[in-house]
This record gives sequence, structure tokens and C-alpha cells, in this order.
Amino acid sequence: MKKYINPSASELETLLKRPTPGLNELEPLVEQVFNEVAQKGDEALLKYTELFDGVTPDTWQVSPKEMEEAGKKVPEDLKEAIRTAAANIEKFHLAQKTDSVRVETMPGVVCWQEKKPIEKIGLYIPGGTAPLFSTVLMLAIPARAAGCREIVICTPPGKDQSVNPVILFAATLCGVKKVFKVGGIQAIAAMTFGTGTIPAVYKIFGPGNQFVTVAKQWATRYQVAIDMPAGPSELMVAADKTAQPEYVAADLLSQAEHGKDSQVILVSTSNEFCEQVEQEITKQIEKLPRKEIASAAIENSRMVVVENTRMMIDVINSYGPEHLIISSADEEDICRAVINAGSVFLGNYTPESAGDYASGTNHTLPTNGYSRQYSGVNLDSFTKSVTYQKLDATGIKNLGVTIEKMAEAEGLFAHKNAVSIRLRDLENQE
Repeated sequence: MKKYINPSASELETLLKRPTPGLNELEPLVEQVFNEVAQKGDEALLKYTELFDGVTPDTWQVSPKEMEEAGKKVPEDLKEAIRTAAANIEKFHLAQKTDSVRVETMPGVVCWQEKKPIEKIGLYIPGGTAPLFSTVLMLAIPARAAGCREIVICTPPGKDQSVNPVILFAATLCGVKKVFKVGGIQAIAAMTFGTGTIPAVYKIFGPGNQFVTVAKQWATRYQVAIDMPAGPSELMVAADKTAQPEYVAADLLSQAEHGKDSQVILVSTSNEFCEQVEQEITKQIEKLPRKEIASAAIENSRMVVVENTRMMIDVINSYGPEHLIISSADEEDICRAVINAGSVFLGNYTPESAGDYASGTNHTLPTNGYSRQYSGVNLDSFTKSVTYQKLDATGIKNLGVTIEKMAEAEGLFAHKNAVSIRLRDLENQE
């Protein structure tokens, strides 16, 4: 990791840039796949699954028998761990339910708001070298809690046409019955348009590689919503000399092993502490099965030494990390001052892994600085708010003149007339 001591504002802006390549060059391929899936449906899915994944599926949907058999392949201790995580995730997300809001804004004028589930949800679950079965829990559990009527999972098949059994066990645990063996751009396109086999959805959730990222953004051109813009995973650790160097090194490496384009940042008020963390990284990285990936990510990563806590807070809010660990004697002050972060982890005993798997919070979070304006996935991500209003005779009398004046000032006389005609009718009745 490259280290910077008390960088200037301009230096800080440069060194905190994400290692994200431009994705515009991927758009022609994404457009091509989308167009073919829109026109040819399952036929196009077969073409691109053979081309990109080297697999020719006999069927797209995972059968009930495959779902049942998958559960038998998962070790009991892992099943129990998944059940524990699922219970915590469900408990936290159910607690986010809110009552409808009802207000009489003036006599005779009542306004209220209710949350309604998004009917059709699509979940993209990556496979490959790190099949993210935990993402099934993070997305399907709040979707079910919100009352979404249809939940569809797309996940890439292996060379033997199978889906990772732990993904299928998690899907069954969450009550998801529609799981399809398709990944990449073609999966996002299938959920966007629908095919002969895979249904179209209204909103798509889930992480993925750069092709999936661009495909999700492309899907928004076709009236399909997505959870958030996404990019490579990232972690910032804000620590002082009260933190444990070996813990911090382990946290940084836990995020670095996600992918070569991941980025981890350590911000500290102690240069000596940074040196200790660096020594621990060198020691711990040698024992990692994904050492090559983590090493590449560490090359994209930074250590920043600042003079005081105030500067540390400024760095955090400027960067807007996906994950933020605060391990400092001033953790409460820092926590209160942080406004740009996807999810925050406090203290020496709160690894980022807790949120990734089992504490209960959601691990689908804004990356690439989008925590400045986006929230992580939560129960509201699967709902939409509908507003209502009801005016009785008293209400239209009280509010009518206000509406007439405003409509006339905007030159919208039909709007004014919609009120005036009611007021005249009430006046005649009197």
C-alpha cells in the first residue's frame, strides 16, 4: 500500500480516486446482447451463455428436485450458520417497517402516504470463484418482508450446468422458487424484457462484474429500476493507535480479496500505527488462498496519515466509502460527524465481515462515492410510497381559492376550472 503523510487537498483528491476503468467501451456489447434478447428471447440466452460461459443448459429453470437435492449437499454446520444469519437479517429488516402517515393539513383536507411492495423483483447472484449465497439472504429476505409478489433469481451455471448448492439452499430458505441458470449481460437483459422462460421484472438488485454493472445501468433505459449504481467493492478504516494493527490488517485484506479492482484505504493519525499495519498485511497475505487477487487490490490501495481527528473526518466524507470501520478512541465523535458512508462498523470487535454475512444489516451498498447520495439496500428498497388525498366540501372551500390563484398565475386555466366548477356547484347548493 502506498502511504501519504499529511497530503494537501489537491494531493488527497488525486490519491483517493477509485481504480475504476471507464465502462463506456462495454456499452456496444451490452446493447448488442440486449437487442438480441429482446428480439429472440431464450434463443439469444443460449447463444450468449455458450459464448461467454462455455455452457449449453438443457433447461433454464432450476427444478424443484434440484432445489431439494441441493440442500442435502450443504454441510449441517453451514446450514445452521446460514439460518442464524437469515434470522438476524430478517429481524433487522422487519424492524424497518413503518406505519402509514396521515395528516389533516387544513380543515377538510386529509393527506396520507402508504408503502406498497414492488410486485416483481429480480435478483442477480454472482457465481464463479466466489458464489455469493449471502447475497441471496440480503436481497430475498427484505423482498419477502416487503411483500413482493414475485421474486426471481438469475445466477450463472457451472460447466456441469449446475448451480452452487449453497445458493439454492439459501433460495429455498428464503422461499424463492424461481431460480434460473443464466448469468452476465444476458441475465440482466432477460429480467428486463422477459423471455419465453424468464419473467420480466420491475426492479433488479445484486452485485456483479463490470459487464453486469453496465448491463444494469442499460436496463434503466427500458423502464426497469435498479438498486443503485455499483462498482468494485471498497473499505475505509479510520484508526488511531488504540486500534489493533493485526485486526485492521485482516479487515483490509478481507475486502481486498473480493477482486483485483477492489480498493482499501487506511486513514490514521499515527504513522507508527500504519507501519505496524503494513507489517501485518505482509505477514497475513501470504496465508490467503486468494493471495494473488488481494495483492493486486493492495496495489490500488492507500494509507493516509493525517494530523488530527477533524482531518480524518474530512477524508472520510470526501471519499464516501462503501464500508467504513472506525476503530478510534474518538469513535463516537467521528461516527456522529460522518455523513457519507454506506455502512459503518464501530470498535475493535466489529469486523466488516459481520455486516457482509450475519449481523443483520444489508451488505448491498453504494460504491464509487455514491454513498454521498444513495442509501444501501433496505426494506424501503423493495417498496414504493403512494400518496393519497381526500377533500370534502369544507376542504375544497378552504383550499379552492389558493389553487385557483396558483393555477391562473401559471396560465393553466383548465386546472383552475377543475376547482371553480366545484366551488360554483357548492355555492348553488347553498
